[in-house]
Amino acid sequence: MAEAPARILIVDDDPIVAESLAEFLARQDYAVATAASATEALEAMTKAEREPEAPGQPPRPFDLVISDISMPRSDGLSLLREIARQHRGTAVVMLTGYGTIESAVESLRHGACDYLTKPIVDQELRLSLERALRQRALLRENQALRTQIDHRYGLDSIIGGDHRMLRIYDLIEAVAPSRTTVLMTGESGTGKSLIAHAIHHRSPRRDKPYVEISCGSIPETLLESELFGHVKGAFTGAHADKVGRFLAANHGTLFLDEINSASPGMQLKLLRVLQERRFEPVGSTQTIEVDVRVVLASNQPLEQLVAAGQFRQDLYYRINVVKVELPPLRDRVSDIPLLATHFLNKHAADLGKQIVGFTPEALDALRRYSYPGNIRELQNIIERAAVLTRHQTIDIGDLPPTVSGDAPADALSRRLLGDAEAEVAAPWRPVPLEEALKEPEKRILLRALEANQWNRQKTADQLKINRTTLYKKMKAHGLDRPDDRVAG
Repeated sequence: MAEAPARILIVDDDPIVAESLAEFLARQDYAVATAASATEALEAMTKAEREPEAPGQPPRPFDLVISDISMPRSDGLSLLREIARQHRGTAVVMLTGYGTIESAVESLRHGACDYLTKPIVDQELRLSLERALRQRALLRENQALRTQIDHRYGLDSIIGGDHRMLRIYDLIEAVAPSRTTVLMTGESGTGKSLIAHAIHHRSPRRDKPYVEISCGSIPETLLESELFGHVKGAFTGAHADKVGRFLAANHGTLFLDEINSASPGMQLKLLRVLQERRFEPVGSTQTIEVDVRVVLASNQPLEQLVAAGQFRQDLYYRINVVKVELPPLRDRVSDIPLLATHFLNKHAADLGKQIVGFTPEALDALRRYSYPGNIRELQNIIERAAVLTRHQTIDIGDLPPTVSGDAPADALSRRLLGDAEAEVAAPWRPVPLEEALKEPEKRILLRALEANQWNRQKTADQLKINRTTLYKKMKAHGLDRPDDRVAG
């Protein structure tokens, strides 16, 4: 069945202009209607959305409105604002006989797709309508993705339709009502904190405290006090009693992130409190009992740390009751459009911009990228694109060069960075292997360091090398920043 022609509503208080435009567009195979005022236009749009054109057919809203900007009683800008509020799926092109930069900017700021001045040039009008209808199609696709996010693939703030994520959703639903300890594993940035939140909000403890702490971000000397609290005078600087995170989370949920970074002594204390649900604040002999649901996370395989003698085996068996393994984003390529759309909606709203989606080229580039920083890195990429774009769709030029493929790199370095499809045909020249590998190695190191906020221990762990080797390679490539000492 042939696709129905796009429906266009022309709004102009000059009947001659409205009729001539309608005749021209009808010859271009559009379905055209006219209105003489903003009020009449809004009535026509509401009727089109509610009533079928013919018996037995569904209603067909207008795809596009062409409106004069200067009309009596209610001007075109007021109509534009009402369309943006009541009929978000309809594209708008503004017309005026008194074109100024100010009115053009004002029209585009309120969501118009384009701005044309009278007398209208036929070719300009054709191109403007094609652009506006393409943008409307992207907006509809974006709304469909948002519906998937909200109703099919979402769990609280977690997004994904990958089969592994669907299994994780089922696991969350199954484990949430109990007090069972949950252990999550996965690379940094894969969404472990969101999973912990989802478990809490789907549990009977949802109205009780949810407390989160990253064990890797707190010095060993302070971690015990943060977890269990202390009494006044327990150590230098303890000027008052302090409530620890375990007590703060009483009757609720405590999320311990980066548990792999806890020292052997701290691991022993955690084992006791997990088994007995009791502890003593630092400097106190008073035992405190708590009822806390504990969720833990590690960005390193704990089995390997146990085998290496770096993590207590008894603690591992105590916390490994229900295990949730989060896949890296590079293994969830089908989820990238959903996640990117979610982040774009969020950041566009924060910026007060109307950005309706991504071009196919931009989405292809986002799918090909390897995301060493996982979902957190994707969010940063989309935020940057939303800030920098001057258009209503994110194009490949709005993405960072490392994502778009514009960064200088030979074929070998691109393949090493997970972008095999971007390999380019280039004349080969014989060079020593060590020299050929320098640039790819530098870019891999730099990307991993940036993804981990220049935390050298995390970077070394992610790259499966020891910290000393990482130091040497950073020095060799000139990556040893003056302020790097505070980051790792």
